[in-house]
Amino acid sequence: MWLGCVFVLTVAVCFCQPPRVFGLQDVTADLFGSEFHGTVAAFGDFNSDKQTDIFIIREQSELVIFLADLAAPYFKLRVRLPKELFDDEVIDGVVPGDFDGDSQMDVLLTTHPKSKNTEQSYVTIYWGNKNQTLDKSVKTVLNKTFVDEPLVMDFDGDMIPDIFGTTSVSPPQVCYLKGRNVVWQSVLESIPKMRIPHSHAFIDLNKDFTADLFLTLETGFETWINQNGNFTKSESIRPEGDFKILGQSAFVDFDGDGSQDHLLPVCMDETCKRSAIFLTRPGHSQDRWLPILTDFQRRDTLWGFVPPTASSAGAPRMPITLHLGDYNLDGFPDALAILRNTSGSAQQAFLLENVPCSNTSCRDAGRTFRIHWDQSDLSSIRGAAVIATFFDIYEDGILDMIVLSKEDGKEELTIHALKNNFEADAYFVKVIVLSGLCSNDCPGKVKPFGVNQPGPYVMYTSVDSNGYLKNASAGQLSQSAHLSLQLPYTVLGLGRSANFLDHLYVGIPRPLGDGESRKQEWTAIIPNSQLIVIPYPHDDPRSWSAKLYLTPSNIVLLTAIALIGVCIFILVIIGILHWQEKKADDREKRQEAHRFHFDAM
Repeated sequence: MWLGCVFVLTVAVCFCQPPRVFGLQDVTADLFGSEFHGTVAAFGDFNSDKQTDIFIIREQSELVIFLADLAAPYFKLRVRLPKELFDDEVIDGVVPGDFDGDSQMDVLLTTHPKSKNTEQSYVTIYWGNKNQTLDKSVKTVLNKTFVDEPLVMDFDGDMIPDIFGTTSVSPPQVCYLKGRNVVWQSVLESIPKMRIPHSHAFIDLNKDFTADLFLTLETGFETWINQNGNFTKSESIRPEGDFKILGQSAFVDFDGDGSQDHLLPVCMDETCKRSAIFLTRPGHSQDRWLPILTDFQRRDTLWGFVPPTASSAGAPRMPITLHLGDYNLDGFPDALAILRNTSGSAQQAFLLENVPCSNTSCRDAGRTFRIHWDQSDLSSIRGAAVIATFFDIYEDGILDMIVLSKEDGKEELTIHALKNNFEADAYFVKVIVLSGLCSNDCPGKVKPFGVNQPGPYVMYTSVDSNGYLKNASAGQLSQSAHLSLQLPYTVLGLGRSANFLDHLYVGIPRPLGDGESRKQEWTAIIPNSQLIVIPYPHDDPRSWSAKLYLTPSNIVLLTAIALIGVCIFILVIIGILHWQEKKADDREKRQEAHRFHFDAM
């Protein structure tokens, strides 16, 4: 009987699994109520409640922070830096982080004067309080001006973010905030002039679990590998194609081999009528500039990237940017891009799905992007789309979307929140690595969740449903400038394989003179879980702790329903058989009572 029950349960679960369905649902009103305007600038857990909050710029001179809540609207305006603080300045960027090492979130703002060009970037840091607020009167203004928005990184490996960029003095400089005291240091003295706008990255390029430095220059790109805590020039890469406009470099494990790939969106002409996305593999000079997407033709209409000079009136001039995330949790990261109709004025966001390559143009890369031309939920957004990015709205491991559009007659950008209704029951692991400056003994008894730590590196190895080894990797907060909108955590898709993760590796930057990589390994990680890693103390990875939070999958509910159904079915059968047996016993008793007994005569 039990074998039959197992068979019925297995069949029920198989038939209950839903098909793979793409779909989006507009949940803007549920999230923001009537406050859905402004420029989404950053994400971070400001009040340390393990829920990601949203930082929004309004009127180019006001910062508001929407904190996640359990009741609708699910994001409520709770913290504000009013525009009176920025009378003569325009806010360009926001970078949340713990810049003084007290395990509380501070906020770094980059601004430029209203009356001058944008190639002057001022940096101001507003310090967080113990009660999860910003002190408007206590701030630190850096005494040097950058020529472009800086890169927030951990240059010296102390797990406190530093500020890297080019000032009016060459070479580049790093600003260390020792406590709240500013210390400047000149670094990387032999590099050429930086490209503006830059897309530098702080990410592991050689799989040693220590973040390296990738620089975007006017002449090309350079990689600086972290060796014993020192950054040493490793490779120079020059664009080999006829690229007229270079977009923002992006880093992702595009083909699922555990190594970071460099994606570069480009235009072959000044109007972006010929657009493309190329891939390079840092450290593999024989595989440079592999085309992964060159066809932007939709029926009779040619689309392309939006040139930075062609932004809508009143909208920020955005460089060509790909925002990356695993939309369908298949283990291969997808992208969101803003495209423009080259023969018209239509401009909208498109989903670029990462799929196996099926033609000769992308054969060397192995995979390509397939544009979802008919995603009606994105095409129905009013106005011209300006920015599109991924965001886990409901903290369930499924990446949703946030799209900003410029509507006629409105000064501010309009925010659109789209829930991802992808119904295939795929699996994931969500990892956030904290600073590890403290564990359970943080100053002021604060919770160390709101730190937005740049530089950690995560990789897993597992076995798929066919028995093949698979792995994937991701860097945490590798870029910070020009509205990179990176999430303070990594979501790694596992596909439809429900196997445990065999190994999950986490590495953090190392300080000067440390020749050993600081990394730790965890085994048998449950799928559909969130792992919060506290690397404390930094130099003893075996003492690092990890908090595991399980996110139930749809299949758990389906299995429970199937199990309850099978049990009810079995109980009904048992009840029927018991009732029939009871009737047979009663009939036999009646027959026995009416039987004539000859022995009694």
